[in-house]
Amino acid sequence: MALTGRAALLALLGTLAVLFAPRPGLAVAGVTLLIVALVVADLLLAGSVRPLRFTRSGERLVRLGESVTVELIVENPGTRRARGVLRDAWPPSAGATPRHLPLDVPPGERRRLVTTLTPTRRGDREAVTVTVRSLGPLGVAARQGSHRVPWSVRVLPPFLSRKHLPAKLSRLRELEGRHPSMIRGQGTEFDSLREYVVGDDVRSIDWRATARRDDVVVRTWRPERDRRVLIVLDTGRTSAGRVGTAPIPLAGEVPRNGGGGGGSGTGGTGGGAGSRVVPGWPRLDWSMDAALLLAALASRAGDRVDFMAHDRGVRAWVSGTGRTELLSSLVNTMAPIEAELVEADSAGMVAAVMSRARRRCLVVVLTDLNPAALEEGLLPVLPRLSSRHLVLLAAVSDPQVAEMAAGRGTSELVYGAAAAEQLSAGRRRITALLRRQGVEVVDTAPEQIAPALADAYLALKAAGRL
Repeated sequence: MALTGRAALLALLGTLAVLFAPRPGLAVAGVTLLIVALVVADLLLAGSVRPLRFTRSGERLVRLGESVTVELIVENPGTRRARGVLRDAWPPSAGATPRHLPLDVPPGERRRLVTTLTPTRRGDREAVTVTVRSLGPLGVAARQGSHRVPWSVRVLPPFLSRKHLPAKLSRLRELEGRHPSMIRGQGTEFDSLREYVVGDDVRSIDWRATARRDDVVVRTWRPERDRRVLIVLDTGRTSAGRVGTAPIPLAGEVPRNGGGGGGSGTGGTGGGAGSRVVPGWPRLDWSMDAALLLAALASRAGDRVDFMAHDRGVRAWVSGTGRTELLSSLVNTMAPIEAELVEADSAGMVAAVMSRARRRCLVVVLTDLNPAALEEGLLPVLPRLSSRHLVLLAAVSDPQVAEMAAGRGTSELVYGAAAAEQLSAGRRRITALLRRQGVEVVDTAPEQIAPALADAYLALKAAGRL
């Protein structure tokens, strides 16, 4: 049972009547009996909530930043009209609107109610409860009850870097010889012979063919297809840091002025009163976006793409998926993955890669260039991995570090600049160590990590290393 605003108004009027009544004692009793009688009558005449039946329909998948609708069918098998208000409760991150829906279902009929979801986080968003408040004809009291009507919507990564895909595919077509340009020098798959021109790699000269002709002849190559690319996503604690500016602001938040972001998830001003500053996306989300662009490009190049998420153990594994289903499979697998606040087990990650990839392939590790974490974790076990596979490590840098490094004018800014320079020096040192071990390294800003990783893949193709 629930009392409405009308009941409160009725009680107020009754109080005023008692104050001006010549015999207050009798007036109190009369007003109380009247209010109780009206409430009881309203409850008896209100439509019952218990027998209502609910069914759902609508979308099950949505990309982060987009909206979907979920329909709720309310059926009234009772004998009284169910009239009032309904609340279809979802988690706050589901972005459900409107919060309350008017309800009026005559006996034996059904009504369709629509809720719009605009999620602000990846993952599975589950419906909580459907609460119905059925008013009586007087609007003084209402029957109220809740029902469980299960439904879930999976919020997929937005794949914002797909805007770079046409340009990368155009470059890939050039490498494959679909455009007039051909790869010069060492490659992986022989294509044809042509006359030598200034600038050609002398190592590509075919001396036997040259001996049979009057001109120097060189070989042209095209990248070999059907190679294997294994993308490894680090989901440990270093992937939880927020950097850059969130491309899709959360509800009630506004972008940071200037586009900088803090790795700690704080800092910055702007946005006006009552709103929070967007602290940026976690490194994990930037890495997912880069992984999707690389997977789309590599699959178009004819390479086989596998995916693994790892921290203390294997969190997700995608393998053997065809080109047409690859992206769908990846975004569905990535959607519920969140960063774990634990130290990643690098030795376990290398062991998992070695057991799943027995033949030489390109292993792309998406992690952070945190000197302390890498020196204690990945560096000691990296030679075992790089001895069998070609390793490419991609990391998302924090733009705010560069901003802090330029700070001057006050002692606080100078100390901040010194800390930023020390952090940058550590990343440069660890990058040099990785490259001495034969590891390719991509370390760039959040907005550039996806195209930079795709360019690194194409460069390996062009150099004949993949």
